[in-house]
This record gives sequence, C-alpha cells and structure tokens, in this order.
Amino acid sequence: MNKKQQASELTRRRIVESARHVFIQKGYAATSIEDLSAASGSSKGNIYYHFKNKEGLMLFLLQEWEREWEEQWSEIEPLYTTFIDKMYGIVDYLVQNGFNHPLTKVANEFYSNKWVKDDIQEQISQIMLARVKFNEILLQEGMKQGEFELGQDEINIIAIIFEGLLTGLGEMTQNANLDQALKIYKKSIDVFLYGITKR
Repeated sequence: MNKKQQASELTRRRIVESARHVFIQKGYAATSIEDLSAASGSSKGNIYYHFKNKEGLMLFLLQEWEREWEEQWSEIEPLYTTFIDKMYGIVDYLVQNGFNHPLTKVANEFYSNKWVKDDIQEQISQIMLARVKFNEILLQEGMKQGEFELGQDEINIIAIIFEGLLTGLGEMTQNANLDQALKIYKKSIDVFLYGITKR
C-alpha cells in the first residue's frame, strides 16, 4: 500500500469511527451528512467518495458489526459441542453482546427505514441471507451429528424461521432488561426445539 492509499484508508477509518459515534448519539434519521462531515473533519465530498451516501456509511458499519459477530462467535463456538448447546449459546451470546451494544438501537432504526434506496435494500437483504446461510450450516452440522433429521428442502425453511424468531425477539425485547431478554430468548429456544404441545 503506497502513501496515498494509506492516507485514503486512514481517512476512511476516521470517517467510520466518527460516524459510529454520531449515529449512536443522534440516531440514523437525525444524523445529516453535515454532522458526519463535522465529526470526522472530512469534507462531504470525501464522505461521498468513500461511501456514496449516509446509507452506504451506515450499511458499512452494520456489515463490519456482522463480521465482528461472526469472528467472535467462531472463537467461542467450540465450547458448545451439540446443536442444542449451540442454539442456547447463540441466544446467550446475542443477548449478552448485542443487548447493550451501542449500535443495536440505530441498527433497528436503519433496518426498519422504509425510505432506504433499492441498492441499499438489496445489500440489507444480503446480510439477512448470510444469516440464514449461517443457520443452515448449524442445522446441517446438527444433522451430521445425528441430533435430528430434516429433508434438504426443510433446512432452508427452518433456517428462515429461526432467523425470523431472532429478528422478531430483537424487536420485542427492546424495552426489556437484560434478565428478561435472556429469559425470553432461552424460552424461545425451548419452543423452537421442543414445541409447546404434549408429546
């Protein structure tokens, strides 16, 4: 990387870090490009050069957060040996690390924004599809270990259901405290795995 590229990357990182703070402080809708420019010390043109628009910058932050989550989960995943253990481990990790994460509130605001441009909406869809793929891999591992049987066509459906469950719980527990959220998430895994009817 030459000096010009290094300077460009440093500018990009400065914009990202300052944007994270501004979005957390003000929320997505209330943050303007002018706010981001002032906080980063970069011109609006520089922000547009690196991220095209405010949505692109917010999306970059969320994609970075997704990558961090996957890296951190891959470090602790070996602690959970069965599919069932992993299901409870995932929700515990999600709640413990996502519940009070500074980006959670602004991420929810951004994802529910009806005015997001089509190209950004497509990238949000890609994030969701990656989550479903992650769930499919977990299900396939559980099948390989002989913990349950599913048809190939069922794997994708159940992966989508699980993602819908987690996404919905994220929305429904926004006003809960940490203990309440953990209890709700863990009960949801009970229901996901075992249902509510008598066997």
